[in-house]
Amino acid sequence: MSDQIKFIVDNLNKEPFRKNYNLITFDSLEPMQLLQILNDVLAEIDPKQVVDIREEMPEHTAKRMLSLLGILKYKPPGNATDMSTFRQGLVIGSKPVIYPVLHWLLQRTNELKKRAYLARFLIKLEVPSEFLQDETVADTNKQYEELMEAFKTLHKECEQLKTSGFSTAEIRRDISAMEDEKDQLIKRVERLKKRVETVQNHQRMLKIARQLRVEKEREEFLAQQKQEQKNQLFHAVQRLQRVQNQLKSMRHAAADAKPESLMKRLEEEIKFNSYMVTEKFPKELESKKKELHFLQKVVSEPAMGHSDLLELESNINEINTQINQLIEKKMMRNEPIEGKLSLYRQQASIISRKKEAKAEELQEAKEKLASLEREVSVKTNQTREFDGTEVLKGDERTIEEKKGISGYSYTQEELERVSALKSEVDEMKGRTLDDMSEMVKKLNSLVSEKKSALAPVIKELRQLRQKCQELTQECDEKKSQYDSCAAGLESNRSKLEQEVRGLREECLQEESRYHYTNCMIKNLEVQLRRATDEMKAYVSSDQQEKRKAIRQQYTKNIAEQENLGKKLREKQKAVRESHGPNMKQAKMWRDFEQLMECKKQCFLKQQSQTSIGQVIQEGGEDRLIL
Repeated sequence: MSDQIKFIVDNLNKEPFRKNYNLITFDSLEPMQLLQILNDVLAEIDPKQVVDIREEMPEHTAKRMLSLLGILKYKPPGNATDMSTFRQGLVIGSKPVIYPVLHWLLQRTNELKKRAYLARFLIKLEVPSEFLQDETVADTNKQYEELMEAFKTLHKECEQLKTSGFSTAEIRRDISAMEDEKDQLIKRVERLKKRVETVQNHQRMLKIARQLRVEKEREEFLAQQKQEQKNQLFHAVQRLQRVQNQLKSMRHAAADAKPESLMKRLEEEIKFNSYMVTEKFPKELESKKKELHFLQKVVSEPAMGHSDLLELESNINEINTQINQLIEKKMMRNEPIEGKLSLYRQQASIISRKKEAKAEELQEAKEKLASLEREVSVKTNQTREFDGTEVLKGDERTIEEKKGISGYSYTQEELERVSALKSEVDEMKGRTLDDMSEMVKKLNSLVSEKKSALAPVIKELRQLRQKCQELTQECDEKKSQYDSCAAGLESNRSKLEQEVRGLREECLQEESRYHYTNCMIKNLEVQLRRATDEMKAYVSSDQQEKRKAIRQQYTKNIAEQENLGKKLREKQKAVRESHGPNMKQAKMWRDFEQLMECKKQCFLKQQSQTSIGQVIQEGGEDRLIL
């Protein structure tokens, strides 16, 4: 119970209530004050509940609160027998009843606001069945239900759009673009249909084209599967090559099993691996994490509009001005120690970059070495199978195998070929050494000649270097002064531009406000003139002037419309009363017309029959009509 009261007090002390209670003062509240607090919380959820309960009957207060709690789907603790206790406690402001209600309301205020808002439009009004017999009431009720369903769908779409992060302008542009594209596609399809209909057997051709499209899609799917299998095979081959390289390196290490070489190789690998693990990989991982965090932040942000971009540009301009000011202050201080530290930092960054570059070169060299070793192994296998020497026949091979010296001839040929290559290499080395000695002599003579020729130039170059250092120092000083002055001018210019922009906006706002005020004044003058004329006409003793008053005209129009409405209602009543007899009379008239038409047809038919070969007595004479 104490945790519940603490939660209620903490939430009541926050916005929008700001009650400034503590546990003691809240627990010592009177029942009427506690009911007023409950009513304030309900008013925050539904603004219609803003009432001072001292001016309302207790029965009305309990009924209003119970109806709203029912809409919010609050379930009191206990069974049906406790409902009377709950109602009674709500009327008298009992703490065991009010505290759970407040705790439940303050836990889900935003959710209950939404539910109360929807309840204003989605709670169906129960219309008695006897009133629904009237057509007007039935049509109005049907329209009300249709509007309720439309509100449901629109509210769902609105909630989805709020959570989607897209702006309505972009959605409208997309919809208009898609509609235009749809219209173009429809027109194109209609044109193609008209072209195809003139071709013979177009149905069969369409069927074949449909089958071709299906087969192409299947072909693309199979090509994708083939590419995936190729990728899997490539990864498997790479994995096999890595394992083979590891096996080869292990065999090589086992062959070269001197302790000094093993320790040296292990120390180099440990240094390289420790550098990669402690420096290179963490930096790369940190940069990837920053990039991922930035991308996630960009994805989570809603779609930006023109106003957002303008705000970002203004923020960037402000930050640039602050940076320029800081640079200006730093240049004005001109601290030499900081300059030395920056030099050392620059050298350290250059060394670290060189170290990273060398590590990458070493990694690439290792990969290249591994690939070259694989190529060498492949080439050696090929040379073993296809060599330029004479290939042994099958029977010679079998003889060597029987003697137990299989591969002897191949080994002998390899030894002879290697010895010949060695002799050729030795001869080339001798010739190369002679050529190199002669070239060294020539180069030494050329170097001495160039030194003697360049001696005076070097003296002049030393003087020029000293002068260049002095000019460089002076240039650096002038450049620092220029940079500081340029930074100050740039910051002042940006400030002035911002001030001018703000003054222009203020001027435009004041100008628009001035025009708006003038228009409002003119409208008010016209309305005041009309009101004055109306008062003069209404107060005037002249009946003609009174008749010109708008009030008299509207009164006359209202009376005419009321009389017209009364006549129309009487006419409607008469039409309803005479509707049944008139419909019956119309039916009788239609039956009468049908009967007369039938008689007419019978009479015409009788005349046509009597005119062919009948005897007609007329005037006491018999006549034969053919």
